[in-house]
Amino acid sequence: MGQGEPHHQTGGGPANPGLPSGGYPSGAMVPYNQTPQTGGWQAPPDYQTTPPGGEPTLTTIGDITVTQSQVITPGGAFPLRGSVWTINNLVQTEQKMPTWALILALLGFLFICVFSLFFLLVKETRVSGTVQVAVRNGQQYHTTQIPVHSQVQVNQVHQNFNYVRSLAAGA
Repeated sequence: MGQGEPHHQTGGGPANPGLPSGGYPSGAMVPYNQTPQTGGWQAPPDYQTTPPGGEPTLTTIGDITVTQSQVITPGGAFPLRGSVWTINNLVQTEQKMPTWALILALLGFLFICVFSLFFLLVKETRVSGTVQVAVRNGQQYHTTQIPVHSQVQVNQVHQNFNYVRSLAAGA
């Protein structure tokens, strides 16, 4: 680089006209795997994978975390024993004929009249909405809404809910 010429460096080395410490010329791009931190979330050294109290998490429902003896919500923690759980399905299931079936029925009608009408019997099921789960223990109350897009997700929320209710009954 000549004098007065701006120095452009996209790599992570020092700003000098020689080679940076990684052995790449100035202005060269440093490979992604050569940078000190390659992105993604990295836990800080004091990060805890278990909730406060030292008990491991048994399950989570939305933003509600359940341990062997506690229910932990964004508003605070309270005992699992004596907690009352409720669930509301706010899910809509819609059945309709898909566009591809209508197109095949119309195109097929020109060639094979009777058999193409079977495409009109095809139905597609769409699930949308939320499942609302609420927990109460004394004066403490928390509710969460879990968005669902399939019947499998609805079933998973109900299974977790039933598991937590059995834990609360046995606690």
